[in-house]
Amino acid sequence: MDLQKRITAFVKLGEFIGQFSAEGYQNYDNDSANDHFFDGFKHQIKLAHEHNGWFTKENITFTLQGWSKLLTDTVINQWVEQYNFKEISPKKVAIIMAGNIPLVGFHDIMSVLISGHHVIVKQSSNDKHLLPYLAKYLEHVEPEFKGRITFTEEKLTHFDAVIATGSTNTSRYFEHYFKGKASIIRKNRNSVAILTGEENDEELKALSEDIFRYYGLGCRNVSKLFVPKDYNFDAFFNGLYEWHPIINQHKYANNYDYNKAVYLMSEFDLLENGFLMIKEDASYGSPIATLFYEYYNDLDTLKTVLKNNQENIQCVVSKGITENSVPFGQTQHPQLWDYADNVDTIAFLTKI
Repeated sequence: MDLQKRITAFVKLGEFIGQFSAEGYQNYDNDSANDHFFDGFKHQIKLAHEHNGWFTKENITFTLQGWSKLLTDTVINQWVEQYNFKEISPKKVAIIMAGNIPLVGFHDIMSVLISGHHVIVKQSSNDKHLLPYLAKYLEHVEPEFKGRITFTEEKLTHFDAVIATGSTNTSRYFEHYFKGKASIIRKNRNSVAILTGEENDEELKALSEDIFRYYGLGCRNVSKLFVPKDYNFDAFFNGLYEWHPIINQHKYANNYDYNKAVYLMSEFDLLENGFLMIKEDASYGSPIATLFYEYYNDLDTLKTVLKNNQENIQCVVSKGITENSVPFGQTQHPQLWDYADNVDTIAFLTKI
């Protein structure tokens, strides 16, 4: 199965999922694959939300639209052109997925298949409806994928390498269990934003997308702010205001109420606006509906602190303050070459 066939299949998948947006589902493709899969995928989106209340139609379609923009011939070729796939001998690669946001493991599956390997997928119970259906679509438009994609709920056996994503605690289990196997083991990471007090309204409004998209459950969601001494949070709260309807989502509201009660009983100082609490805290991972913040004295010292804690950080959002910083509003729009934990998945797959 040559590389161009693999690319073409993913391009067709991108066209397929591009039909599903928050504004509505529009069947604009008249080929047999679309006729066969369109209505079924609408049902899978419905099932995904019924199974997991965090997976709203808005968040699922946001994910789908993001992937549809990446699954183009131009973008995929730009991604893969730096690698040599000619010497690859197909291996079986196991993927253990997280389930915090919709299709969170799709990039790993795509990386394995684009590289010419076979994939064995162990999904999270929180996200088990969308990926198998999209895999069936891939097999339909490119029959040579049949037999190369396996989903299992059983104990993983007979594989050559593994990509496992979990918490810092589960990563210790993964490292022990998969000792002796080629592996990428991912741990907890969070994203942070650096504010200087000079941000305009549009930048702070964009930052709210980094904070609230997927209810803050993704590793690319900003969970902590670094602000200068005597920072005035009024402009920050104004920038977030358009997200105030998020409190109407009952799972989010329950977390907000619970965490607020815990903080008040513990007599912690916090600021809140009715749908988000901010609390001074040195930790990087904040609970749902909460954002931590920490003051800094000067940017050079802060950059050193962030460098020393880079194993805990997925993205840094700023106006170019740090190397490879992400612009406001862009954390949930990674490119194919923006690898999780800055570990090049394709490079790993070409060497196993």
